[in-house]
Amino acid sequence: MSAIPRQVHRGLRTLTVAGMALMSQAAHALDGNLPSPVDPSSGAVDDGDWISLIRGYIADGALVLGLAVGTVGLLWIAYTAIAKFNECRQGKAEWSELGVLGIVGAVVLLFVMFLIGQAADVF
Repeated sequence: MSAIPRQVHRGLRTLTVAGMALMSQAAHALDGNLPSPVDPSSGAVDDGDWISLIRGYIADGALVLGLAVGTVGLLWIAYTAIAKFNECRQGKAEWSELGVLGIVGAVVLLFVMFLIGQAADVF
């Protein structure tokens, strides 16, 4: 009988295979077979124009950050609406409060989406 439990043996085998795959990728990178970098969404950049490349990546990052803020806003309003719905079911709040929250939440989300769209046109 082996002193190593079967699950540990499988885990070590998986780590070994993963390590060999990473070393294989590193060997390919040493041969000069690196993938070409992805151009920013603002368009292709001339060779050696690092300033435009960095500016394009910053613009892409700002768009992703704006979309993340919009997503967090959507999730927060959804969480608040679910909490208010639960309070209404328990009798701690009125149903009209849930309706007002839905209308105000929709207006806030539309405004945030409008601002994100305007910011995307600036970049």
